[in-house]
Amino acid sequence: MERINDANTFDTLHTSCSTLHSQTRKGFVMIRRAIYPGTFDPVTNGHLDIIRRACKIFDEIIVAVAESEAKKPMFDHLRRIEMARAVTRDNSKVRVIGFENLLVNLSDELDANFIIRGLRAVSDFEYELQMGYANASLKKDLETIYLMPSLEHAFVSSSVVRSILHFDGRVDHLLPVEAYEMVMQERRRER
Repeated sequence: MERINDANTFDTLHTSCSTLHSQTRKGFVMIRRAIYPGTFDPVTNGHLDIIRRACKIFDEIIVAVAESEAKKPMFDHLRRIEMARAVTRDNSKVRVIGFENLLVNLSDELDANFIIRGLRAVSDFEYELQMGYANASLKKDLETIYLMPSLEHAFVSSSVVRSILHFDGRVDHLLPVEAYEMVMQERRRER
């Protein structure tokens, strides 16, 4: 963690980096903050893997659960936020929020200029590259960091989980325990 004692240096760095500053006895502490946006419908082991990897790079990860009504999610927005909070509650570096606006606007609100995205396959890359460029066109200092999941989670996606659930297949190996329990509880309610 870098300490900065000169106010001018701090102002310069603050405008070029995504930071949260808090006063200490000797100056300011710079905190590297990133947003991991997604629908998380439901949260998978692949998502959790990306969150854990991002925590090795950043001081704070904000898991931003998108409303995404156009995608017609299986779980409502509040339930997906609850699910994300449940699976990350033991990680002090993670904060979960809901959002329903442009990601670039959210990054301004949160003073976070880094976006985390997971890439599982070449098919993800084309879409994510396009979104990264679109975001950068709206906010020049917004950087997108792409992380690959562990090989064991490379095929896991929320849509794969939903497809398996549609046919009452087994998904316990694809979801964190907390998410699995919430998904099964929801399925019992539906019946």
